[in-house]
Amino acid sequence: MIKSMTGYGRFEGVINGRGIVLEMKSVNHRYFEFSSRISRGYGFLEEKLKSYLQGKIARGKVDVYVSIETLEDADAQVLVNHSLAAGYVHALRELAERYQLRDDLSVGTLARYSDIFTIHKTPEDEDSIWEAVQKAAEEAFGSFVRMREREGTRMKEDIELRARTILDLVAQIEERSPQTVAEYQQKLQARLDEMLADAKVDEQRILTEAAIFADKVAVAEETVRLRSHFDQLDHMLRADAAVGRKLDFLVQEMNREANTIGSKAVDAQIAHLVVDMKAEIEKIREQIQNIE
Repeated sequence: MIKSMTGYGRFEGVINGRGIVLEMKSVNHRYFEFSSRISRGYGFLEEKLKSYLQGKIARGKVDVYVSIETLEDADAQVLVNHSLAAGYVHALRELAERYQLRDDLSVGTLARYSDIFTIHKTPEDEDSIWEAVQKAAEEAFGSFVRMREREGTRMKEDIELRARTILDLVAQIEERSPQTVAEYQQKLQARLDEMLADAKVDEQRILTEAAIFADKVAVAEETVRLRSHFDQLDHMLRADAAVGRKLDFLVQEMNREANTIGSKAVDAQIAHLVVDMKAEIEKIREQIQNIE
């Protein structure tokens, strides 16, 4: 299925006693690129998340945000820096004595000085943390992929519509091209008749000139290749694998054939058809820039 490179997914909930918020979003990029913002102390998750997503995303710049709050802190200890606390007590009492202030020193007063306290947590098990975060990533990735698939379906429909338009233009060019040769032959006959007046016109010479002209303006090879390219396009749009890069190359080849037809066009009607065709190919190219 065709997927867009633009997507967003989010998970928020509690897993294994941890409150986890995980968001992932992606935008266009030629290759896979990963960046993350993770709660302090959990930096080891970055490489794990990158490996997890790299196996699932072929192209796109992916940003992941992870917030982890441990809800069960039974093993946490609050340690008191007694030397620092004694220093505060001494300084406060010195102030009270020197400036004749009421000495209302209490535990509540000291509690305001947060540097007295140090919270010590028992090191958490990294495997257990990753297990919880991976579950959150799977949930977020599910909605992330669904968004990319919805957008991809819309792009596929638009590309298919434009492909049908281009093939219709190709059919018109194929129909018009032989007519230009016949018209050239008629004009050449008329000019020679006018120039030579009573003299006999060499019919073989006219046929030879018409054949040379037909060879110069023939676009059958280009239109056949164009149709082949659109057959490949249809096949790629139905593939399950990431085909964005292949599609980009294929559209370059389509544009090359259209340019060749345009360079051979000596007929105004064909020239207009080529302009319309190139405009549609360019719109397909713009869509493909966002396909994984």
